[in-house]
Amino acid sequence: MNIIDYCVNGILVLLVVRQVRGGRLDLINLVLPVVLVSATAVYYLRSVPTAGNDLVLELVLGGSGVALGMLCGLTTQVRRKTDGVYAKAGFTAAVLWVFGMAFRMGFAFADDHGAGDAIADFSRNHQISSAQAWVAAFVMMALAQAVTRLVVIRYRAYRLTSSADRGLAAA
Repeated sequence: MNIIDYCVNGILVLLVVRQVRGGRLDLINLVLPVVLVSATAVYYLRSVPTAGNDLVLELVLGGSGVALGMLCGLTTQVRRKTDGVYAKAGFTAAVLWVFGMAFRMGFAFADDHGAGDAIADFSRNHQISSAQAWVAAFVMMALAQAVTRLVVIRYRAYRLTSSADRGLAAA
């Protein structure tokens, strides 16, 4: 890992802090995580290999990102106030977000500190064609986690406001 990797991870940690602090759902907290994760994807993602079992690896890690994002979104408190809908990540949502980041960072750390041969053996044995397949899979995991979390929270906010509007219409 180089200084840019640490900076990227630091920015992603700041996203967690922002989520735990909570705030009104607005355009900024919809766009900011997607822009940051997309910028990360552009920086790291040179190609998406599909040879051998690369696609399986990418789908498995992407799917785990979807699962983590869904759990993050479901464990985030969403409530309606007079001036809008607010979301605040609780302990569980923050732990799940950090778990996804730590898993990706742990893999990179392990690769740089002695596990490279074991990863290469695993890759050969499971027909993973290149290191770029791992990069693509982990980037897809991060993107899937961020986007899924946002979709779940926005859907919950929509349901909250639409049910409140139906209640007002019935009154």
